[in-house]
Amino acid sequence: MSEQQVSEVRTSNKEPKANRDQRLFTFKATYAIWLALIMLEGLIALRISLKMIGANPNSGFAILIYNFSNLFLFPFTGLTSSYTSGAIVLEVSSFIAMAVYALLFWGIERVVWVIFYRPREAPVALTQRTSSEQHTE
Repeated sequence: MSEQQVSEVRTSNKEPKANRDQRLFTFKATYAIWLALIMLEGLIALRISLKMIGANPNSGFAILIYNFSNLFLFPFTGLTSSYTSGAIVLEVSSFIAMAVYALLFWGIERVVWVIFYRPREAPVALTQRTSSEQHTE
């Protein structure tokens, strides 16, 4: 008499979709915040670079950069004096603006993270057992 037993166990871990979607939204939102900060910091850094190399302020590109960056730098205008040497200008207020915007965006990112992030919960384990027995005489 021989006995043969086949057993199969399948386990799958499922995380609730709402939690996964919430975490994905949080990651995308913080990514967008950091991307916006990098673009703003790059714009201000480009302005600082153009001023420091004494770029022609009447050229189209310089006018575009200066006018667009003025939108973000107007709260800092006149905060400190600018140092000039010929056509070269060092705007200390632009450096201060970069630091302030970095802190502001970091604060916004942390608020988004605290409000929307949901840590992974213990996954729900689904176990399915199937067995078949075959008896031979």
